[in-house]
Amino acid sequence: MEFDECYNMIVDDEYSDIRIDKYLSEIFPELSRTYIQKLIKNGCVLLNSKQVKPNCRIADKDTVEVTFPELSVPDIVPENIPIEVVYDDNDIIIINKPKNMVVHPSPGHYSGTLVNALMYHYGNNLSGINGILRPGIVHRIDKDTTGLIIVCKNDTAHKNIANQLAEHSINRKYHAIVCGVIKEDEGTIDKNIGRNHNDRKKMAVVSDREGKNAVTHYRVLKRYNGYTYIECSLETGRTHQIRVHMAYIGHPLLGDTVYGYKKQPFATNGQALHAKSIGIIHPSTGEYVEFDSDIPAYFKNILRILSNK
Repeated sequence: MEFDECYNMIVDDEYSDIRIDKYLSEIFPELSRTYIQKLIKNGCVLLNSKQVKPNCRIADKDTVEVTFPELSVPDIVPENIPIEVVYDDNDIIIINKPKNMVVHPSPGHYSGTLVNALMYHYGNNLSGINGILRPGIVHRIDKDTTGLIIVCKNDTAHKNIANQLAEHSINRKYHAIVCGVIKEDEGTIDKNIGRNHNDRKKMAVVSDREGKNAVTHYRVLKRYNGYTYIECSLETGRTHQIRVHMAYIGHPLLGDTVYGYKKQPFATNGQALHAKSIGIIHPSTGEYVEFDSDIPAYFKNILRILSNK
């Protein structure tokens, strides 16, 4: 989403009689409630062509117009945040992202992201196709997912990697711990993913007429008492794809309180999911290159505990 655009929406009956700030936080889950309230107070949100307050309640068939102000460069500042660089050349950087780090800033969240760190360590030596919010960023992983992410240094490399992503030719493998014991050694989940009808902040498996095609292949690495250690490879890269697909077949990720169980037996600080390896055709050499990363310490510790049960 570009945040210098105007959006016009007609309220569905399911959102009738809720606050307009809550409505917008569900329609735009990437925005903080504070930022949404600021938009409303600054007159950037109109309800039936009139300015309102954040606590104003909406009704079925109301019209909501949101105008996102154009962002300026000073909103994003370089920050001296340590990053683990797996590989670095004139075209690409491979970063091993830690837990609790958002990949790029979004309105209301401009600090502590991977982009803030990249701007400090690489300055202007990043691709600019995705604008000031996402310099160098060609894809992303969730805040609480660890592992490898590709960053591009120039627009030519960016276009090349983006095309590989669009063609689903990038070889991506994730390691995860899921709840329950998976009986089959391997399997494929081919189910469309779209917004959850009851909670717009979440994704869900939807009908073939809705959402976007999503394909996840998984294989068992090791079985434990009540848990399974798996590897997942993706043909597509939908939002929360592995988390949604594994929950759909009854094996939510350990630590995932959004799609899994609210009570968790381990302190995982989010889902036990690691983007372990990534393989691409190098944008300059044309050769296939693959990068690998070790699973993080917390992940190893859980496997050690499960092995001793």
